[in-house]
Amino acid sequence: MSGRIIVGSAAALVVVGGVGAFALAHAGQQPPVVEHSTARYTAPADDRAGSFTFTADVTADSGVKSLKVLAWPADGPFAKTGLSEKELAAVEPATCTPAGGDTARCTYQVTVSAAEAAEAATGRWYVATLATADNGDTAFADQSATFTVG
Repeated sequence: MSGRIIVGSAAALVVVGGVGAFALAHAGQQPPVVEHSTARYTAPADDRAGSFTFTADVTADSGVKSLKVLAWPADGPFAKTGLSEKELAAVEPATCTPAGGDTARCTYQVTVSAAEAAEAATGRWYVATLATADNGDTAFADQSATFTVG
């Protein structure tokens, strides 16, 4: 009888030990982190186009796959309905380059025409981000940065 208890206990230790090792192996892989975000809007003037630039450092243990960026007006439709990862799925990604270790410097830049600027809401704008790691983990933030139009 005591032999069965010892064998059963040893098997339980192997199972518990295996689960613990699995948990430790995955504990180091956290979702991506977006830090040091900056947003800059320059309005078009005379014969010069304007621009919007967003830059951030993205860190992910498994590597950075992409950073998607969406600028939205604070008093626009998302202020009432909320913004989610779904809205960022189809937007253009930023360009990400290695910045050392598990970090990439990601920059999104777009030209703003006079016609686009005239149609844009004035006031405070937010920048939403969706960072995706190479292992598929994601991190969403609806207000990674702010900037002012007008």
